Amino acid sequence: QVQLVESGGELVQAGGSLRLSCSVSGGIFIRTTFAWFRQAPPGTEREFVAGINWNRNGVRYADSVTGRFTISRDNAQNMVYLQMNNLKPEDTAVYYCAGYRPAWGRPVATVSTEYNSWGQGTQVTVSS
Repeated sequence: QVQLVESGGELVQAGGSLRLSCSVSGGIFIRTTFAWFRQAPPGTEREFVAGINWNRNGVRYADSVTGRFTISRDNAQNMVYLQMNNLKPEDTAVYYCAGYRPAWGRPVATVSTEYNSWGQGTQVTVSS
């Protein structure tokens, strides 16, 4: 079972930047697709933000973050990152790192139910 631990969330002013990190352990990092989801307010459906497959040639972003956020992964360090620039108040949410192992050649999934490993989340708050 893969364990995911997020970090890097904090309070930031609109227009600022943050870098979220996801440390991965307990499983096979290679061949696993990872994604960032966010949830706001609590209890609502988790929204896909960005995802990346194991060899980095498949990357997907939500329209709302395209051009502002960048997802990356370090297969040697078992880390996944989300660089967030030009943050807006509507980016305020709990951000979750998630992973799953897709069938070969499948694109990055954007639906949360496809992912079977989740971190505990990290709070990002953007003030106006």
